[in-house]
Amino acid sequence: MPNNYFEFKQFTIWQDRCAMKVGTDGVLLGAWAKTEGVKKILDIGTGTGLIALMLAQRSDAIIDALEIDSVAAEQAGENVKKSPWNDRVNIICDSFQNFSKLKHQYDLIVSNPPFFINSLRATDLVRTIARHNDKLMLNELMNGVVNFLSLNGRFCIIWPYLDYNLLKNISVDSGLFENRITYINPEPKKPIKRVIIEYSFTKKKNEENVLII
Repeated sequence: MPNNYFEFKQFTIWQDRCAMKVGTDGVLLGAWAKTEGVKKILDIGTGTGLIALMLAQRSDAIIDALEIDSVAAEQAGENVKKSPWNDRVNIICDSFQNFSKLKHQYDLIVSNPPFFINSLRATDLVRTIARHNDKLMLNELMNGVVNFLSLNGRFCIIWPYLDYNLLKNISVDSGLFENRITYINPEPKKPIKRVIIEYSFTKKKNEENVLII
């Protein structure tokens, strides 16, 4: 059974009421996303608030952290209040579809989204929503990101390598360009499991590298 909390150097994540616990994907994305010059950040699907707090630790930005599950949002809010960055992180309990109706601009958008497409469902409904894309389809996510992203902003996402082509096709249709990509490998001789990608509206030379955990 996972621990009820996960302790970092400057903050602690309590997770007993969250369907999705602290995991490698979230930690990788929170550490990988560049925060230089960023003034406003959106974290889509914040869960425990992990990525939002990691980015708060590495920047001076104002951060909006969106979470559809009210119980998880409540615990994320408690994690934020106990952190040193309570004045800069806002936990918002809402669906991305509804939140997308608002007019906001962000310099950095991050998401560790539900990406188990057409796979077996968990018996726990809340965990199913957290893990699968029933409540937030990939095209909805990308279209919303395009509306929220500032002209020189960046969008960072972690995604299964097996579904990378789907993400790539939708991002092209959305007018986003890959600027940086890291392939995540669990072991040297094992297949790639994840990709972390940074997008923007500007076409640049794509930086590629491999991270072996």
